[in-house]
Amino acid sequence: MSFSPEQLRDAQRRANDLRAPEEQLRLALHQAEGYRTFLSSLTGLLTAVFVLKGQENLSKLAAGPRWTVVALLITGFLTLIAASWLSVQAVNGRPGVEILSEPETLLRYERQRAKEIWRLVEVARWLALLGILAVAAAVIVTWIAPGK
Repeated sequence: MSFSPEQLRDAQRRANDLRAPEEQLRLALHQAEGYRTFLSSLTGLLTAVFVLKGQENLSKLAAGPRWTVVALLITGFLTLIAASWLSVQAVNGRPGVEILSEPETLLRYERQRAKEIWRLVEVARWLALLGILAVAAAVIVTWIAPGK
């Protein structure tokens, strides 16, 4: 498939626009907002699954599996809270950060802030995965562990 010179010029213009610091910052914020929404709904869903599908009373489990479930739940929810916090921080930044209006300073801020958002979202993604796996493992343990 060949492209016309006009299509190629238009694609080059869009590529240049995407490389602009303000566009990188906008894209990073958009992605962080998506992760924040995902983490909120995921945490609610996992909580509901555990409450509805897990054992109603953990004291019915033998001591080993019971403490395993408790440890997995603590790990899962703490990592999900940390992931949610990082995604909120990515979207909203730190309160009171002063952005100077000089052009060079603004461009540096936009570049730095976009990199910071990408980093925070990446860490939040991995924490969310760890949290999901820990809560899911806790639910599975409650299903398969022998009772007292």
